[in-house]
This record gives sequence, C-alpha cells and structure tokens, in this order.
Amino acid sequence: MGSKSSKTAVTKNEGYGKTIAEKIFSRASGKDVKAGDFVLAKIDRAMVHDITAPLAIKALERITGERKVKYPEKIVMAFDHQVPADSINAAETHKMLRIFAEENGILNYDVREGIAHQIMVEKGHALPGELIVGADSHTCMYGALNCFSTGIGSTDMGFVFATGKLWFKVPETIYFEVNGKLDRYVCGKDVILKLIGVVGADGANYKACVYGGKAVRNMGMSDRLTMCNMAIEMGGKAGIVEFDEATYKYLKETGNADNYTPVYMDEDSNYEKIEINVTGMEPQVAKPHRVDNVCGVSEVEGVRVDQVFIGSCTNGRYDDLKVAAELLRGEKIARNVRLIVIPASRSIYRKALKDGLIDVFVDAGALVEFPCCGPCMGGSFGLIAGGEISVSTSNRNFIGRQGSPEGKIYLVSPATAAATAIYGEITDPRKV
Repeated sequence: MGSKSSKTAVTKNEGYGKTIAEKIFSRASGKDVKAGDFVLAKIDRAMVHDITAPLAIKALERITGERKVKYPEKIVMAFDHQVPADSINAAETHKMLRIFAEENGILNYDVREGIAHQIMVEKGHALPGELIVGADSHTCMYGALNCFSTGIGSTDMGFVFATGKLWFKVPETIYFEVNGKLDRYVCGKDVILKLIGVVGADGANYKACVYGGKAVRNMGMSDRLTMCNMAIEMGGKAGIVEFDEATYKYLKETGNADNYTPVYMDEDSNYEKIEINVTGMEPQVAKPHRVDNVCGVSEVEGVRVDQVFIGSCTNGRYDDLKVAAELLRGEKIARNVRLIVIPASRSIYRKALKDGLIDVFVDAGALVEFPCCGPCMGGSFGLIAGGEISVSTSNRNFIGRQGSPEGKIYLVSPATAAATAIYGEITDPRKV
C-alpha cells in the first residue's frame, strides 16, 4: 500500500458480523459465505456494450455451440464507445449486435441513450442488494446505489450469457471513512483521486471499497457515482456506498423506489478501515501517466494545456455540467485550448439544454457532442497529438489513452477542468 498522508489513519476491525459484499454473495449463492470463500453466484443483471459484446458472443458460441442466451431479461446492451459508427468495421459490429439482441429478446439501447454505465443507473437496472456484472471495468460505478457491481472479461460474460451465473471469490472489504467538510469547488472526484493517491494503484486489489463518513453522507449521488466509478483505479473489485436518504431520493427521482432490499454493513464485521479528513483539502490532480500519481492542484498550476474534456461515465452527469457552466458563464475559453463537453446520457443532455447549460458552453467556445464515451477511450474523436496536453474529467491517464502516446493527460474534477479551459493552463477553480 502506498504512502499515507498525515491526515490518514489505517486500522483493522474484526468481529462476527458481515460486510455488504458478504451479505450480497450469501444471497446470490444461496449459502452463508464470508470473505475468501469461492462461490457460484446468480447474476441479477449483466451489461455489455459495443466494444465488449462481440467477444462475449463468441465465448457464448464456444460454450454452448449456439448464440442463444439463457436469461435475456437480465441483459442490457448499449452502444457508447464508437457512436455514431466511426468506421465500416464499427458499423458492421453495430449491425451484428442489433441482430443478436433482436434474436434473443435483449434490451438494446443502441446509440440512442448515451454511456452504458449512466444508462444502467438512470433506467433502474442497478438496485440495492443486487449482484451486477458488466463487460467493462468501470461497472463498479453502480455500487453507489448500494449493490455489488463489478467488471468482468468478455469470456466470463459469455459464461453469464450461457448460465446466468459466475464464479467469484468473495472479496475482503476496505472501509474508507471520509470525514470533514469539502471547500467550494472541491468534490467527489477530488476525494477519490486523493484516496487513490494514498493507497496506490494496487492498494485495494480485489477488495470491496466501501465509502462512508460525514463527507460521503453529505455528497449527492453524482459524487458518489464518481467515487465508485474509480474504485477500479486502486485495484478495487467494487465500490459501494451504504443505503441512506440520498440513495432513496435518487431511486425515487428515477422512478425506481420499489422492489429492492437495502444492505448495511454490520458494525462487528471484518474489514480494514482507512480514515481521511478532507477539511481544507485543495483540488486534486492525477499527473501523467498513472492515476495514483496524485498531487494538489497548486503543484501543477500554470501547466499549459491544449485540450480540456468534460464528460465520461466518471464526470458527465448533470451536477458536473452545472458546476462547469457556473464557472464558464460569461467567459471565453483560452485561444490555445479546445474544450469538449459531452453529457453522459440523453436525459442529462436534455436537462442541460432546458436549463441553458449548453448555451453557456457554446457561448464560451466549447464543442458540445452527443452522449457517448468520446475522447475517453482514445478511439473515436477528440484525440490529442504528440506533445499535446489534455486535462480530462475521465478516469484514466495511461499513455495513449486519448490519442498520441507522446501526449500527456491530467485527470481533474469538472470545476478544475472549467477553470483550466478559461485560462489555458491548469488552474485552481477556487481562484476564478
């Protein structure tokens, strides 16, 4: 585990109770289990998108000899990585997946609704207490809704297609107790970057990362989703938040306030606890080329940038766009900067349009694109050239992630991204 700051404490809690992960896997496997046990568990919901679904279908064919899934009602499909199709190959893939979904009666959102992860939480496909898998590493985002949600490989997804089940090792738990009060323009993205910097890229390997404490309880769902989304960046198997009033409010707002069972962690369960106080913490930045290469914004202020990206499954929600628009209102982006803004879903896009946020971005000089992954995957559009610097609200800054391997990516919050776009260099949003 990486070095700890002076505001961090690590302890171990031991007892006879159960963690959230242990409770969910006990239900899904039909037997009493604890961390370290191997179980064959029933899957409540499975997600695939346009990049990972083709390999899952090939695996299904190898396992069963046909292209028929066992529980089509449990599968959700969406196209988000290469949309609209940016090549003939992508178009052919989309065509094949449409046929497969139609033949099997699978719910397919196609190119119409946005990023698969956001669709899953908006449309009620992730509910408290459920066990959910997705053929994408950032599936862990849904745990903000008090479920156990994790990314799996396409071959494993082929097994889920064929059987509706999957083998797991029940993970141990790290409880991150985040206390204190965040400054204005310091948000959940800054907190999760700080935690990743504290534990390191492999500090939570195959652990269930549970977030709690006063600071988390005071967060809205958008920040919680961001924190769970990036649990994988410290090796986490899942990111989870305990059910509370904010969870219920979000489920009610999205029309999903019924038919679920919240899960709580027993006080006497076994887990490692990492405590951190965020009072007075400055905005955080992950420097190239590792997500755990984290520092305060003051350390990199003044670094000139070429592109700013506000969006992705990590930070393309309405609250993210709202804080960015608050800073950009009446401003123009710097001449040397390209600003790309992408809402995470169609519903977010429509709300931002209705509330005038899109006007703010366009007036400032931004390019506002249709809901999709955009530059995050480094394949469709918005790529950077050699020697260029991107400041991004996405979740990874690996070499070549957004274009040229000679480019550099800094990960930040939407507020820091907006401030940076205005001045053309990395800027503390609290100073705007």
